[in-house]
Formats: sequence, C-alpha cells, structure tokens
Amino acid sequence: MRPQPSHLLQMLMQWFKLRDARDREQQQQEIKSKCNPPSGLHNFLQLTDSLRVLELRHCVMQQLPSRQSLRRKTAGPSSPAEEARVIASEPRSDEEGDGDFFEKLTAIQQKQENMQRFDSTQPPGDPCGSLPLQTLGLMDKLKVSHTQLLLLYEDALYTLIHQTGIPSATHITDQEEMIRYLQKVFKLDWSDYEAVMHRVREAKAPSCSLKVAIVEARNLLAKDVNGFSDPYCMLGIMLGHTAREAEEKKERKFSFRKKKDKMEKRPSLREALPAKYIQVTDVKPNTLNPVWNESYVFELEDIQSDQLHLDIWDHDDDVSVGDACKKLNQISGFKGMGRYFKQIVKSARINGATGSQEENDDFLGCLDIPVSVIPVGGLDKWFKLEPRSSSSRVQGDCHLILTLTMSQRDTELSKKMCGVMVHELLLRLLLEFEHPDSQNDQSSWNGSFSNHAATIFSHHAMQLDLSPQQKVAVKWQAYSKHHQIHSMDHSFLLQLLEDLDQKLDLNVLSKEEEELLGNSFVLFTDYSWVLLQRMRQIFPCNVPMALKRLELMLRCLLKIYSTEAFKAVCPFHTPLHMEIAALVKKSTSEWYEKMCESFKPEMKSEMTWPKRLVQQVDTVCSEVKINQNHYNKIFVSVLKIDYFSITYQHLERLIADDVVALMEELGVVMEQERSKMTRQIGETLFELYLSLKELKHFKEFLPLKDSKSLALASFHDWFQMSINKWLHMVYEKSCERITRAVLVDQLDPIDTLSKHSSSAVDVVTCFTQIKNFWLQLAWPDPMGAFVFVTKITDDICNAAVMYSEMVREKADDQLKITQQLCIALNNIEHVHKYTQNLPKELDWQGVETSMEQLCGLEGKQQVQRALGTQLQSIDAGMQRQSNYMINQLVEKMVTDLRKYIQHISLSPDSIQPDDAVAPLMKFLDDNLMILSEWLVRENLNRILSALWKLLLDLFVEALATNIGVSDEFYQRFHFSLEALVMFFHAEGQGLPLGNLQNERYKALKEELRLNKCSTEELIEQSYQAKIRLQKSTEPTPYGMLCVRCYYEAAEYKLYVEVLHASNLIALDTNGLSDPFVIIELSPQHIFPGAKSQRTQIKNKTLHPIFDEQFTFMVSGEPCSTSTACIHFTVMDHDWLSTNDFAGEAVMPLQEIHGLHKPAITGGLKNVPPVFLKLMHPDPNVMKPIMKMLEGRTADREAQDFVKKMKELEVSPE
Repeated sequence: MRPQPSHLLQMLMQWFKLRDARDREQQQQEIKSKCNPPSGLHNFLQLTDSLRVLELRHCVMQQLPSRQSLRRKTAGPSSPAEEARVIASEPRSDEEGDGDFFEKLTAIQQKQENMQRFDSTQPPGDPCGSLPLQTLGLMDKLKVSHTQLLLLYEDALYTLIHQTGIPSATHITDQEEMIRYLQKVFKLDWSDYEAVMHRVREAKAPSCSLKVAIVEARNLLAKDVNGFSDPYCMLGIMLGHTAREAEEKKERKFSFRKKKDKMEKRPSLREALPAKYIQVTDVKPNTLNPVWNESYVFELEDIQSDQLHLDIWDHDDDVSVGDACKKLNQISGFKGMGRYFKQIVKSARINGATGSQEENDDFLGCLDIPVSVIPVGGLDKWFKLEPRSSSSRVQGDCHLILTLTMSQRDTELSKKMCGVMVHELLLRLLLEFEHPDSQNDQSSWNGSFSNHAATIFSHHAMQLDLSPQQKVAVKWQAYSKHHQIHSMDHSFLLQLLEDLDQKLDLNVLSKEEEELLGNSFVLFTDYSWVLLQRMRQIFPCNVPMALKRLELMLRCLLKIYSTEAFKAVCPFHTPLHMEIAALVKKSTSEWYEKMCESFKPEMKSEMTWPKRLVQQVDTVCSEVKINQNHYNKIFVSVLKIDYFSITYQHLERLIADDVVALMEELGVVMEQERSKMTRQIGETLFELYLSLKELKHFKEFLPLKDSKSLALASFHDWFQMSINKWLHMVYEKSCERITRAVLVDQLDPIDTLSKHSSSAVDVVTCFTQIKNFWLQLAWPDPMGAFVFVTKITDDICNAAVMYSEMVREKADDQLKITQQLCIALNNIEHVHKYTQNLPKELDWQGVETSMEQLCGLEGKQQVQRALGTQLQSIDAGMQRQSNYMINQLVEKMVTDLRKYIQHISLSPDSIQPDDAVAPLMKFLDDNLMILSEWLVRENLNRILSALWKLLLDLFVEALATNIGVSDEFYQRFHFSLEALVMFFHAEGQGLPLGNLQNERYKALKEELRLNKCSTEELIEQSYQAKIRLQKSTEPTPYGMLCVRCYYEAAEYKLYVEVLHASNLIALDTNGLSDPFVIIELSPQHIFPGAKSQRTQIKNKTLHPIFDEQFTFMVSGEPCSTSTACIHFTVMDHDWLSTNDFAGEAVMPLQEIHGLHKPAITGGLKNVPPVFLKLMHPDPNVMKPIMKMLEGRTADREAQDFVKKMKELEVSPE
C-alpha cells in the first residue's frame, strides 16, 4: 500500500516532537552530567574532579582554623576523598597525563574560591586567657614571702581579736569560726598559728576614735527676723553614765547650754562635759539648709557607753558660746580649759535670761547618737533633729557620716608598713583563696567574697582608718595584680577603674601610696601588652566570649590612659595609640617568623621554596581575613586604631620581599639553563599568583592614603614571563587531552538523553578550565590583558578547529548514514556552541573597556579587530568542517534522490501525482527518521536545508532535461514540490516556510507555472511585466520619450505622434547617439496585420526632436485587452554594425483617449502630451519566459518572438 501525503505528514510530525522532547531531556541531562558524568575516560576525570572539590572543601574547613596552607600534607588519610587529595598534592613528574594537569588546575581554582567563601577560624587557644607567670616574669613581683605571711596573719588575727562596731547582717560574728577561716586562708603550720596567737593575746589593745563628718542640714527653723537663721553645730562625746543617771537622763535632754536654775540643780561633775570633747563648726549665715562638710575626730573611752551629742544653734550673740568654745579648745592644760568653761556657762546663763519663754531661745535642735550603734563600715545617714524637752519646737534633719577607727595597733606590720600596703596584701591573699577553682570559665569571676572574707576585710579597713580614696585605690591595686595570676572579669576591672577615676583624689594620697598606684598601672599594662602579643591564642576569633574579653581589656587600657591618676603617677608614658601600633607590628613580625619556620620542610628540593611560599601567602590571607572580620572591629570601636591596616601593610611587605627573592632566583635559573617551565613549577607559580591576588584584594579595605604605597601594587609584573610560558603549557596540554579524547571516543552518546559523545564533553571541559584560569588570573594591566586574552582565544580557536578536523576524519570511513556520523557532527556543534560564547566567557567587553580607558577609541577598535578576526576564524574553520560532513551526508543520498525524481519524470500522465511522488517521500521518511533521532536540532535543520537545496536543484535539472512535455508532467512536479514543502515544514516543527519558500523555490515554481502556459500567454506576460515596470515610480537612467496618442473610433484609426526624447544614453564613441524610434502595436498575435513604423534618424544628439505622426488602422475590439499596448523602441543607428538598443517604453491602449477614455474635441492636436520613461527589460521576468519560449522549438510563434527580441537585443544576454 502506497503511503499517502497525510500519513507522511503525521509521521514527520511525530519525528519532530520526539526530537524536541529528546532535546529538552538532553539539556537537563547535560546539567545532571556535571554531577553524574558518563563512563570511560570522561567518567574517570570528572569523578576525580568531584572528589578533589569535596576534599578541598573539607580541607578548607579543617585546616584554615589552624591557619595552615590548604596544600599542606596530612599523614594517614582516613577516607577515599582525603586519599585523593593527598595523591593530588604529592609531587608528580611532567610525564603524567594531561588529565591530572587540568585536575590540578581546577583544584587550585577551587581552593581560591573556597578561601573566599569560607570564613577563616583558628584553634580555641587558652579559654581562660591567662599565661604562666614564669613567662611574664611576674612571680617575683607578686610573691608574698613567708615572713610577710606570718606578719600579715598576725595583723589579721589582731583585727579579729579587737573587733569594734556593729557587724552587718552578712558578717560572721563567731570569732572562733573566723579564726578557723583565717587558718585556711594562710595555710601555716600549727606552731606558727600558736606563736602568732600568743603574740596577739599579749599585744596592747588599740585606741578607738570616732570620726564625725558634719555634711549639711536641711529645713531648719527660722530664728531671725529676716526668715533665716545663722546655724552652727556644737558637738562632743558624752561619757558613760551610772544607772541612776541614765534614768534621770531619760527624763531630760542634755544641752551644752543650760539655764541657771537647771545648772544649780545638776552639781555633778559628770553632767558637765569636759572642754576637750567640745567642737564647734563654722557659722553659716542666712540659711535654713546649711552645708558644712567639716570633720572631727573624738577619742573614745568606752565604746559601749559613750555617745555623740550634737546641738545646732542660731548665732545671735556678739560673743557666742561657739567662739568661746573655739578659744577654749586652743588652750592646752586643764586650768585654762576650766577657766574658759566657766565663761561658756556664764554666757549661756546670760542668754537664757534674755528671754522669758523657752521658745525664744536660739536653739535649733539636737542629736544623741550612741557610739555602740555605729556599724563597722560606718554610718552615712540623715538624722532627724530632736528637741530638748517636750515643749521645745524644732524641725529639720542633719546629714552625718560616722566612722569608727583605731590607732596605736600593736602589730609588726602596722609599725613597718603603711596601712594601704598592709590592706592590699591582705586583700590579695583573700582573693587568692576566694578565687574559684572549679568554675568553667574562671575569667568571668567578678571578685565576689564569702561572708568570712567580707567580715575580715571590713574590720581591717576600719581599724586601719582607710579613707574612701584609699579604699578604692587598694581595691584596684589588689584586684589588678590578682588578675595577672588568675584572670578575672574584665568588666569588673573596668568598673574598678571607673570608681577609681570618679572617687580618687590624689591630694589625699601620700607619696608612697602614689608609687603603689603607679606600680599597679605599670604591672597591668605590661601584662596586657603580653596578652596582646599572644592575642591569636589568648583571644581566638572563633570564641565570642574571648573577643568580648579582648574588647573589655582594651577598654580598661583606654580608661587607664585617660584617667588623671595615671597621667599624674606615670607622667612619662608613651601615648596609647603609639604603644599599640608598635606592639602590633612587633607581634605581627614574630607571628610571621614563627609561621614561616613552621613551613620549613625536612627535605629541600627545587620546589620547596615556591610551595612553602604558597603556604605562607595562604596563611597570611587567612590571618588578614581574621584581622579584618574580627579583631579590627574591636580595635576601631574601642581605640579608633585601624588594626587591619597596620597588620596588612606589615604582612604584605614581608610577603613581597619573599616573593621578589623567589622570582629573581627562578628567573636567573631559567635564563641560565634556557629550559622550559616544568609543569610543577607552572602549577605552583599559578597558585602563588592567585594567592597573591587574593591577598592584594584586601587593599580595598584600606584607607585611600594607605592603599597607594603597597609593595604588592604591581606584583603581576613579576609573573609576566611565567604566565607566557604557562599559557604555552596550557595549550600543549589541551592538545594532548583533545587528541587522547578523540582516540578513545567510540562516537557513542554519553547517555540515553544526549546526542554527543565523551570527546565533546572533554573538550568543552578543557576549554572551561582554561576560561576559569583566565578569569582567576584577572590580569590588571590592560595591555597585558589584551595580549593574554588574544593568546588564549587563539589557542582555543586552534584547538577547537583541530578537534573538529580530528572528529571529521574519524567519521570519514562511514559509508552510510549512521549514528556515529550524526554523533560526530553533533560533537562539532557542541564545541562550536561553546566557542560562540567566548566573548562573554573571556570577558572581551572588560578588555575593550580597559583598552579604551588606556588608549582611547583606537585601543577599543584594536581589540575588536583582533578578537573579532579570531572569532571569525574559528567560526569559519568549524563551519567548514560541519559543512563538509553535512555535504557528505547529503551526497550519500544524491543517487537515490535522483532516481526517485526520475521516477516522477517518467511516470505516465495517467498516474496520480501522489502515487508518482510516494517513492521519494518514503525514501526521505526512512533517512530522516535516523537523522531526526541522532542529530541535534541545529544540525538537523542544516541537513534539512541542504536536502531542500539539493531537491530544488534536482527538480530544476529534471525540468531542463524535459522540455516541451505535457501539462501533466508539470502538474506532477508542481504537486511534488508542494508536498515536499509540507513535508519539510511539518506544521511548524520543521524548517520555517520562509526558508523553504526561498528565491530558488520561487524561481522553480515560476518555471513550473510558465511551462504550463501557452506561447501567447507567455508573450502577454512579458508585456504585462513591461506595463508594470512602466507604471513604477522608480527613476530611470535611460531618458524620457514624449508622445501623443489618440484613437478615432469613427475611422478605426489610431494616431501616434512622437514629439521628442531627452537624456538618452550615449552609445557612440563621440559621446552622442543617432537615435530613431520604432513604433508597433503589441502583442503581435493580437494585432497580426499591424506593421511596425519608425521615425527618422536624428544624428549626433541625446535630445532628439522628432515631431512625426503615425497612423495605425485597427478596430476597437483588440485594443480592449489588458496587454494591448503601443511599444516604443529607441535605437541608436550604426552604419557599419547592428543598431544599438537605447531603451523602450509602452503605452497601454486602455489609457488612450477615444478608447476607454472619453474622446476629445479637436482630436490629436488637443490631446496633452505624455512623458514615458525609457527602460530596459527586467531580466528576472524575461529570462524564464525567454527560456520557456526557446525550448519550444516546434512553435513558430515562440521562435519568432525570441528572434525579434534578440534582434532588438532584448534578451537577457
């Protein structure tokens, strides 16, 4: 059963749908194939690449924390991926395969990407941040000797034995328990405990005193007429009372000033206060809220019974009791005090007599405070003023600070050392005992005491009579020194410094105390400098708490350097920012030296130095990244010091010195030996270049002024020669890899969804690695970048063309259309697609921009010309190979196609056209099934286009060999042509209609159409073409002809008047012509009896004037046809040769007045002249018509027309 056209179309549509589905699957598979590569050589290489990438990532994560090079070897790999990495890092000879070369290249590039992607970390280091004391040399400075320990124990025990004051709620009151605590703290022998206890028991008890600070009062009564008072205070210590006196005292209030009658009733000497215990403050005039800030010290005889009494009076007397008391206290000796005391009493009596009522007295209030209620830490309180009796009216409060102290302490340390030094030693010993040992992070201890330690510490400070300024200084000195032995919370130390800065008044410190304070500052800063020198271990960047401690330590240093105390006690200190900068440079140099020392190999070779330098640069990059991401933020935020800039500039100078020395040595060796660069040296130098580029990248974070003077600014110049040699090596290895890939390629698809084989994948992978190499190189010099990218592009072009030739040669032995032949063609297309993206892949636009900035527009154009030429070269080379293979595929079908087209030609006229074309369609069906299955879309379209061109040529050939055949013949070919258009278009799934219906198709279709026309139809079509051309508005170079025409219907006469011509073409050697005009009615078969007429010859002119009239006898009926016209032919008359054709024009008879247009009165003379442009026949129209007519040798009319056209030289020739 013959296949029908509809059935063929359905089959073809199925081919294209299947092909498109496979193309989509192929694209997905190509993406997946990067992770799941094909078998064979490509499988091995890609799998190795994957292992190396995974292992390299593992290597980055594991080794960057320790700031080791990514290339440093590790012993005993524990996994296949690790083993692959170790094998890749081992030295190899240059004889190894090119696959390993490109794997190494990929590994180097991947390493740089990982270094940029992952943040560098380092080992945790010492979590508590402390250093051995022997390292710092602080043991001798902070050590307490055994003798000092015994004396300090004696002083502490003495403090416990003679406790004074009310303990707080948290203090330990059990003396035996406190003694046991001290024994634990001091850790002495029992004999020492007994000896010290004996000395303390025998020692003399200390003297007790009360410090009274009268700060201020508020809301006092106004005693003066102006609404204010002039208050002053009178205070003293009242001695203890007997039991009866205590009962009487409850009934009345004591006053320093008594009325006469009351004094007489109290004759007891104990009631009268001894003069030596009386103190009087200054008078504060005109105020109800006086501020005194005056302090007094009173000796105590019995702490349990003595009490402080204070009166506040309004100063009204010319000679007041206060003045008298002050004078009294200036007298030494008992007799003097007795005499002045009488004057005080007398003055009080006089004042008492001046008022009749007690309310008129100048008394403002009083206070009675038992000494026994004062706590150990003192009493800072507002006391409400009390009246002397129930009838007294007082108001207001008084602010007092009461502190108990002791003097004449009978201990050795109290006699040898100042109290501040003794108290500091005791505090340090308590800190050593109280510091927790089992705490997870001891550096977070904030110095909190147990109740036992707080008890002894408070009593000791009270008994030594330490001022608040002394206490805050001692606290800083002890805690800062203890911190150097056992790290403490830096925020606590910072708070101590804040307190010291706010509360310390240097005027109250002695010279010795200032020296102690200055020494504590020096010890702390020296200790901090040592910590900063080992900052990477003490404060690791991957431990947030460590970074917080670093920040707090820097804040402590900043606080120390900003306090007035530090400036006073350490006047010759170096500014903090200079100290830090010098320390950072020193520690950076030491770190660099140790790092370089750690990379020194045991065995030296020619590759030792380059590889070690790569490790050094990688480690420096990691270090710089740590500094920039972590430490610099802390230094800038706290000290406004650019830590990153200092370390980066210092390290890059050190690296630059080492790299310059290496490159100079390598240059000398290579010049002397004139040897090629070995593969290992090339790989190492490339890796070194990438590492240096990564290091230089950090300059973007430098201030602008610092980034201009870097030692690595032009480091790429050091690698100029090396890169040239490296590019040559890359090209050689690429060719080797391509050759090997083609040799092992069996031209089988890499998987079920792909239509190319392993060699195409290998080539594209190789080119991608070269592209990545160039992008990683990022050559900064525009001119050098132009040279290098030109070289790389040229190498890729040559390698791609070489591959296409090798693949084409490998497929040459295929005699038929096979899968292997299609795969080979697809391989070329696969590589060709990649090369078409080279401008984007290699960033040509960036090179153009750089060259334009350097050399202007000329530089940009130079890049465009050079790179454009290369791209055209590779495109032409690969297209040449593709076209060769396509032509081979098509040529394998020529014989069969010609046979089936001949079958169409020789088919009898009685056969149906679809039956005639069926064998041809079946043949195309069978072959296109194979092509559609194995060719990619681009190649299939090329094959279809080539087949279409071949079919059109074969159709034209068939028509040329069959002239003058029947109409059925041409109908069969016309049907076959349209069937093939539908077949190749396949409803939009095949070739576009625009590609199918091209000029060749149109010419063939026109030829088929013309072959079906009669001779008269062909002649009429030629005149229709002339009429269309005459009516077009296009200008003419052949001149113009002016005529007048009129048809006289009554006479059946056609009048034609040739008036003149202008701008004719020169056809003679003299630059002129001898024109005449031939006038005839055409076509001849419509006007068989009409003879042609001609004008006279006008010699030597291009603007002839004829003014001749001609008459044609013709009926109106033939003039009504659309092709009927007057044909004007302008000729150049030649005497010795044939006349020359100058141009022609036609006048359709339908446009002449008297026929289709209305008649004009007066006839021809009133008809307006018509200007006709002279033209030459259109060869595109006339050539096929003449060809058809020439082929009709048996047709006289056709032959006469051809002869006539040739005589007028109208033929295409």
